[in-house]
Amino acid sequence: MKKKRANSPASAEPARDLLAALESRFAANKGRHKGIRWADVSAKLDGSPEKLAVIERMEQTGGEPDVVGRDKKTGEFIFCDCSPESPSGRRSVCYDREALESRKSHPPQNNVLDMAAAIGIELLNEQQYRELQTLGDFDTKTSSWIQTPAEIRALGGALFGDFRYGQVFIYHNGAPSYYAARGFRGSVRV
Repeated sequence: MKKKRANSPASAEPARDLLAALESRFAANKGRHKGIRWADVSAKLDGSPEKLAVIERMEQTGGEPDVVGRDKKTGEFIFCDCSPESPSGRRSVCYDREALESRKSHPPQNNVLDMAAAIGIELLNEQQYRELQTLGDFDTKTSSWIQTPAEIRALGGALFGDFRYGQVFIYHNGAPSYYAARGFRGSVRV
């Protein structure tokens, strides 16, 4: 039995489909990445198959990743989950493994930090979440967990944000809590 080569047409097809979806989203949302050219992003993606795999996992879990900036120091493009609502494939999860294991009944299937690590993304912090909200109205019906400072987490809490009444709100909840309308957003640099 012959092994499929990594560059075979069968394995290249999903990558082409993903790149086409990313290019289409990039073109449709120019306000998210002013001054950035798709040709430059595409060239970086071509040279970073491991990052493209991360972006594919973001896409598969409903994140609708798009370029939201470029690091001036490193030249890396920043992809972030830009789905209008919290990514559908990442909802109904508590904050971390400790919170998951503390639930005595009806535990969720997973937790934010383990899922983010498995996808290969960094959970947005409060500043990044607020910056994302300057690029559109996100989480108008849902909410998204964000990075929680250690001192808050040590007391059993975790933070999440949403957009209501024309404002970004950052709230707290018990880390073991989970809701059908709360997921999480992340980012990756390419």
